[in-house]
Amino acid sequence: MPLPHLRTALLSAFLSVSAAVGIACGPAAALTAEEVNGASFAQRGIPATGGPDPFIVKAQVLLSRRSISPGVIDGVDGENFRKAVAQYRRQANLGGGDEIDEVVWTGLGGDAVGDVVVAYELSGKDADYSFADAIPTDYAKQARMRRLSYTTPQEMLGERFHMSEKLLQALNPGERFSRAGESVLVVSAGRSLEKGAARRVDAVKSTGMVIVYGEGDVILASYPATIGSEDTPSPAGEHTVERIAKNPNYTYDPEKNFQQGRNTEKLVLPPGPNGPVGTIWIALSKPTFGIHGTPEPAKVSKTTSHGCVRLTNWDAEELADLVTPGVPVRFLD
Repeated sequence: MPLPHLRTALLSAFLSVSAAVGIACGPAAALTAEEVNGASFAQRGIPATGGPDPFIVKAQVLLSRRSISPGVIDGVDGENFRKAVAQYRRQANLGGGDEIDEVVWTGLGGDAVGDVVVAYELSGKDADYSFADAIPTDYAKQARMRRLSYTTPQEMLGERFHMSEKLLQALNPGERFSRAGESVLVVSAGRSLEKGAARRVDAVKSTGMVIVYGEGDVILASYPATIGSEDTPSPAGEHTVERIAKNPNYTYDPEKNFQQGRNTEKLVLPPGPNGPVGTIWIALSKPTFGIHGTPEPAKVSKTTSHGCVRLTNWDAEELADLVTPGVPVRFLD
């Protein structure tokens, strides 16, 4: 057999065997609901086999249910996950550090919780959503679009359930998420805080965290955040929430804000989850500054912002429900 044909035959045979024995050839190894729901403290520290770690997925969901946001639920032992663990330890008076020990795990519900991954039936609205082909980086091109929509069902469902697209695909290998009535697996990280309960919001620059306080200085929620940058720092001192805009458009004004590409004229970008401020804009009493969502949730607290406070869309949406005009927002070093 000629060498090129032999290579093709060997590759074909390998792929057939891999499929038969379950070797993961895609971007994420398959993960079952049973692995996540049954994750126990005894499994802590066992390396994941090339995909999301079921123990970390479970821990991230249990933190998120308490509105101690780990950012994107992805099953990865990353910076925002560690921030959330450290915040839980502080709130529960368990001392410093960012490790999950047995006391933390038990306090979160740990081994006793078995409904972390659940089934979700795709609706007709899901199937009929009008996805954008792509979102250009240039603001002038974005301004010509009707809406800055999601680009794929994976992106839409990932944001809805606070999870990474990689985790969504690992739980549903081969699924295209396009048929109404089809059941898919998602994480259940829902929250249920009282609307309007916030009495103060602190944006802590040193930790990259936004902390929300209620009556009696009780901590209601915490979120990983991008808070300004060296070039365009966030404001100092105390300001107040001025107004809240859901599903906002975005006005780009290089004379007031920053320079984006070669755009020198004022532009109005349409609304949508992939807009520069995501699905929420919480305007502050200091002009042009606010707290908002983002089209790139995985980059929250890991990249700089143009002076504002950037959260994931879902954390920004929860914060928008918690605050009302007049609530003080303090910027702390």
